[in-house]
Parts: sequence; structure tokens; C-alpha cells
Amino acid sequence: MLAEHFYSNFVDMLEPSESLDTQLRVTNIGPVTIGDVRFGTDLKLRLHELDAYHVDVLLSGRLEWQQGKDEPWVATETSGAVFQPVGDTVLHRWTGDCRLLAVKIDRAALEMQLARMLDTPVGSPILLRRRLDQTHGPGRTWTNMVRVLAADVLDENRGLTQNPLLAEPLQEMLLRGLLLASDHPYRDRLATPGGPYPAPRAIRQATEVMHSHPERPITIAKLADITGVSERALQAGFQRYVGISPVAYLRQVRLDRAHEELRQADPDQTTVADVAHRWGFTHLGRFAGYYRARYGVSPSQTLNASTGPRTVRNGRRQP
Repeated sequence: MLAEHFYSNFVDMLEPSESLDTQLRVTNIGPVTIGDVRFGTDLKLRLHELDAYHVDVLLSGRLEWQQGKDEPWVATETSGAVFQPVGDTVLHRWTGDCRLLAVKIDRAALEMQLARMLDTPVGSPILLRRRLDQTHGPGRTWTNMVRVLAADVLDENRGLTQNPLLAEPLQEMLLRGLLLASDHPYRDRLATPGGPYPAPRAIRQATEVMHSHPERPITIAKLADITGVSERALQAGFQRYVGISPVAYLRQVRLDRAHEELRQADPDQTTVADVAHRWGFTHLGRFAGYYRARYGVSPSQTLNASTGPRTVRNGRRQP
């Protein structure tokens, strides 16, 4: 059930127990999946990379978790957990009394929503703060909204939120709400009185060129010729509207394409060097360094984790 609706996983029981007293009720609102989950015994879950944004709103108990090489964190009823799409994910201890609302958000949908709100291309992933305050301010408002939606959409009597006419406004409200409630590098621009300034045509055109053929050699001079602005103006525009240089943005696009190919590839048929060269990385050492800095693991770890059993069914650990 976890693998079907959320993520592939390994599950270890941390306390003696004859069985799992599990509750898992799940519903979808467009690109958002909401699950009401508890297990009734202490567990450890290894989830690998999520490839989605995810928020755990705790209703009771504790959740000790970690992503990539970051320090472990603890989520409680007052402080929710916010997960990135990248970085191996481990829930070191899901306590037996822990019940939570698991909110999985499609990666592309959230990033597209932010780009629409800013009218500006954005880097991927959005670096959301790992902690979400469930007791004060925008964080409390968003988590209360999730609670109401979960109670309604999981109700067998079909409440108003299950009306198809409300589906699109509800999913947009969830996406916009998280972007306004969570800390991230773009939040101040979202809060600017009168709204953010739209990105100039040249910046949009340059990012479209990078996304259309990221594997091809693309220089600042070439982008300047295509967009009709000076190299200096293009550099300054990227720093103002995207937050990084054109070179760094192109590297992110290439890394994302390489990352996705490594996740889907057969390690018996593909090598890291093949993938790196295909997406424009000629120096394997630098590629590995950029990759680890962005995803928290090496390219070979991603490739070798792309196949093999990862699920546990019926509460029994599988080899």
C-alpha cells in the first residue's frame, strides 16, 4: 500500500510485535496525495529518494527522520516534517503512537505553481525548510487546512470537498498555501507588496533554450545572441529573477536530466560515464561532485539503487 500510493520502501519493526496494527487511508486531489497513516508499533522505514515534495502533519507521537547527509530531525504535534524530492530518506523511528497526515505533492506541479506565482523560471528542487510550525502563523493555517481536507475527503459520506467542481481550486490552494507557509529562497519575493516583478522576455527565452536541448554546448555569448541582450545584462537578469547564474541554471537542468536517467537505467546496461557524457558533462570528477552536492548521493549509488526489491507487504520483512 505504501509503495502503491507513496514510495518504495524497506520496513523494520523496532519493537517485539506479533503484527502491525496498521491504518492507511489514502485519497488524491490532483497532484496531491493525502494519507491518514499509523502503524501501532515502533518502525524504521527506508524510502530511498522520494522524487516528490512531502509534508508529514503529525496528529500524535513522534517521527525521527533524515534525508541525505543532513542532521536527523524530530517531528511532533507542534512541528511537522518537510521532505525534499532528492536525497535518500530514512524514518529512523516512527513511534507506535504516531499518527500523521502524509501529504505527497507532485514535484513538477509545485515548481510550476511557484513559477506561475513569480512569473519567473525557478530552480529545482525548491529548497523548502525542513520544519513546518503547526502551532503559529501560516504553518498552522496550512496544516489546519490539510486536517479539514483529510477529514472530508477520507469520509465515506462524500463531503463537499469531493465535488469535482472544487477539485482544481482545492489543489491550487494546497500548493499555493505550502509555498506561502514554508520558508524557502523565494518566499520574500512572494510576499513583496504588489506582487513579484515578472521576468523579462530574455530570461524566459534563455531558460526555454536550456530546457529544450540541455545536452548541447550552450555559452553565455550564444544565449545573449539568441535573446538579443548583452552578456552582462543576461547575467544580471538571471541573478535577479532566477537567483543563480545562467551557467549554474544550465548545470541544474543537466543534472536533473542525468539524475532521472540514472534512476530509470539498468546498471547492467548503462554506466555513469555514458549518462554524464550524454548530458554534457565531460569531466566525470566534477560531475560526481556536482551530483553529490545536489542529491546527497553519488551517481553510482543512484544507478545501483534503480533496480531490485524495495517493498514489504503484510508486515513481513523481505530479503
